Amino acid sequence: MATKTISLELDAYEKLKAAKRKGESFSSVVRRARLSEPPPTFADLRKHMQQGGSGVDAKVLDEIEAAAANDTIPDNPWG
Repeated sequence: MATKTISLELDAYEKLKAAKRKGESFSSVVRRARLSEPPPTFADLRKHMQQGGSGVDAKVLDEIEAAAANDTIPDNPWG
């Protein structure tokens, strides 16, 4: 099997080492790691929709984006 050498900053190495079980290789630790993607943003959703993901017109999306940019939190959210 081919191998690849990588460099890690010390804190990343310590985190990887801490996840390593007895008798387990670092490769096994990486293989079982669940690396999550960051949550989608409004910009991601808008791009998806503009690429035909929803059929919503770009003008409507622009209006929603403008409204969201000007939306402020009320002084009294219960009032």
